[in-house]
Amino acid sequence: MGAYLLRRLLLVIPTLFGIITINFAVVQFAPGGPVEQMLAELRGQTQTLSRLTGGGSEVTQPSDSSSGYRGRRGLDPQTVAQVQKMFGFDKPPLTRYFEMIGSYLRFDFGRSFFRDDTVLHLVLQKMPVSVSIGLWSTLLIYLVSIPLGIAKAVRDGTRFDVATSAAVLVGYAIPGFLFAILLVVLFAGGSFVDWFPLRGLTTEGSATWPWSQRIADYAWHMVLPTIALVAGGFASLTILTKNCFLDEIGKQYVLTARAKGAGEQRVLYGHVFRNAMLLIVAGFPAAFIGILFSSALLVEIVFSLDGLGLLGFDSAIRRDYPVMFGTLYMFTLIGLLLQIVGDMMYTLVDPRIDFERRG
Repeated sequence: MGAYLLRRLLLVIPTLFGIITINFAVVQFAPGGPVEQMLAELRGQTQTLSRLTGGGSEVTQPSDSSSGYRGRRGLDPQTVAQVQKMFGFDKPPLTRYFEMIGSYLRFDFGRSFFRDDTVLHLVLQKMPVSVSIGLWSTLLIYLVSIPLGIAKAVRDGTRFDVATSAAVLVGYAIPGFLFAILLVVLFAGGSFVDWFPLRGLTTEGSATWPWSQRIADYAWHMVLPTIALVAGGFASLTILTKNCFLDEIGKQYVLTARAKGAGEQRVLYGHVFRNAMLLIVAGFPAAFIGILFSSALLVEIVFSLDGLGLLGFDSAIRRDYPVMFGTLYMFTLIGLLLQIVGDMMYTLVDPRIDFERRG
């Protein structure tokens, strides 16, 4: 297992930097970068100042079409050069790429273009919000889906199975963010009742409250975002659990255990459970990553939760490249490491699995 783990850790390095390289190359061709946005903003300010001072028409400088910045019209070349240097775009792309890689090896992600803060501090500041949503949602999804999936497998074809399948189908069909909007309309002061808060994870001024009240306030704020993610995420895991148990129940060792007089609970939880839960338990890290870095994005926007999803969305819109690439680097690294954790969980659930022998 040690050699297998070492190989997987070594594979993280080329995979991580391969993903960063592809995204860096793609971004070079994306229009509307930070330099272009800043030049357009400066040009707009110049036009406004010209109108306010009665300048009549805007004084334009000869434009260099080779610069590639459409927003530079009306700005002198020296200003354009200063803006390029401010954002680090005065260097060739290859030079910027290798400088970025060297900094990332030291976990130095630089500073945000549009926020007066370092990327690492921004990520650490937003992380608790997203981790809270992702962790509680994933745990609740497993707590709902596994018992429900087992019950559906045991009662396959009964009225209970048919009725719960309808609920699963609805949960599968409705996106989490759409259900979040419905919850806001119904329970957060939209059109009906105002039972739950709409913004943030804590009430303003709650830092001075007793710890019991702070916990209750945190749970109160978490209700609607968590329900929105659970409703949109439990369906797939429920069906997976049911199918895994149905597949194991029909195998020969189950028939043999029953023939020897083992009770139904003994057969189900003593023999079937371990084999059926392999795929489900090992998929926990991937499910957590999926909710943390993708599913929670729109839910964070709906409930105005200042987490990683909202940070990444805003950075992509504003072309804040240090934040974009810094968060991508950390997300990818965490995702790759959690995949290894998933493999380790296979061996914990079933010690018969030996990745070293398979390699």
